[in-house]
Formats: sequence, C-alpha cells, structure tokens
Amino acid sequence: MFSNENACDAIFRTENCVSFWRQFQMQENRFNEAQNNLNSDVRSENAATIIPVIQEEIVVNKYVVERGKVRVSKRVSEHEEIVDEPLFHEEVSVERVPINRVIEAAPGVRNEGDTLVIPIVEERVFVEKRLVLVEELHVKKQLIETHQPQTITLRKEQVEINRVAGNTESGK
Repeated sequence: MFSNENACDAIFRTENCVSFWRQFQMQENRFNEAQNNLNSDVRSENAATIIPVIQEEIVVNKYVVERGKVRVSKRVSEHEEIVDEPLFHEEVSVERVPINRVIEAAPGVRNEGDTLVIPIVEERVFVEKRLVLVEELHVKKQLIETHQPQTITLRKEQVEINRVAGNTESGK
C-alpha cells in the first residue's frame, strides 16, 4: 500500500511518525494475514469454508503545532486638555452698626434672614453702672463663583498587536 518513508515524509512530518507507522504496519500485517487465510480456505474444496470477519482500527495521535506568534506592545500617549470647572468659596462681609443704647442684660447672637447678628457690649462707668449696647456686627455670607482654567496633561495607553510569522510546514 504505502512505503514507510513516503507516508511519513509526505503526510505527517512529526516525531510521532515512527510510532504511528509501526502501529499502521501491524494493522496492515493483520489485514494481509486474514486475506491470505481467506484465500487458502476458499481454495481447498474438501474443507469447510471459513470466512473471517475483519475490522480495521485506527490510532489517532494529536500534537500541538505552532501556527504563529503574536507580539503585544503598548505605549502611553499624552495630550493636553483645558479644564474649566467652577470653584466656590465664601466671603464674609462685616458691617458695623452703631447702637449706643443702655440695656439691662447682654443680648444673644441671632439670625436675621441670611445675616448673623453678633451684639457687642461694654461696661461704662457712670455715676451708676449700666450695660450699653455699643454696636452690632451684621455678618453676611456670600457664595462667590470663580473660574480658574488650568492646563492638565492626561495619559492614555494604546495597545498594538502584531502577528509574527511562525513555523508553518505543509501537512501540519
């Protein structure tokens, strides 16, 4: 059927070729012996006819073949981008309001709308001692929005994939 060298060289080209070929030859020899026995049994006219039933078997071996390689590389690119986000801060304005009124007890701190009123008192010496409301501090909070554009460097990774040609022999 096949010669040993032609089958190995043309079809398989692998380190398992020799063991595969030996198994193939053993199966082929068994097949040929069974055919010879069949032919000799049919030729003898006095003996009972025996027809052997033959079945071929195959042994399959798998192996890994390198079909190619992949090279993955990445690089970082930079670009500048202007970011303009609003920034908030609070500023306090203090207004002094003169009162100069005599009072019996020190008033507490109070809120009038969005204004915090802090009374300022002092003791003055008269013929009699009296508590005089000298002034009040009216404190207001204001929310101020400012923009401070800044240049910021952003980085981005980019991946490049290149196929590298591998060992691709025929028959694999």
